This record gives sequence, C-alpha cells and structure tokens, in this order.
Amino acid sequence: MAGKTITTAEYKLFPSPRNVHPEIFAHQVFVPHPYTLIDLPSFYFQGKASLFAACRLSDMKMGQLVTLELPVDEARFRSRFVPD
Repeated sequence: MAGKTITTAEYKLFPSPRNVHPEIFAHQVFVPHPYTLIDLPSFYFQGKASLFAACRLSDMKMGQLVTLELPVDEARFRSRFVPD
C-alpha cells in the first residue's frame, strides 16, 4: 500500500510505510503538524492503529491522520499527544 494515495470525502491520504495495519479505521484524529514525529507503538493502544500523511480537503491543510480501531485508543491519543 505504500506509495499509493487514498482519497476519502474529507482527506487525501498518503500511507506511512511503517503502518502495520494499513487500514483506515473509524476513529480518526487529524494532527495539523505535518512534520511532527508520531510513534504509534509508544501509545500502547489496545486495538489497531494506522498513520497517514494527510491533506484535509475542506481547507487544503496538510498534516497527519491517525486512525484508530477503538474509541478508548482515540481518547488515549488525544490526551497524551503533544506536538514537538
């Protein structure tokens, strides 16, 4: 999946080659910091997660999209993520 783009209703996505699970999950967090390093394993999620470089289509803002399988993991990411 690396190297391919995915276009959804909200985003144009560029998958990270480091994704263990290259899927788009239901719970999503847009991070408006395109160059911040996000190490998904360090969050110790209970479910699956994936990371994409993203362009938000509504305003063409570049950033990253973290997608998560479980709502508890979304809450964990939102509470613990601090941009560089």
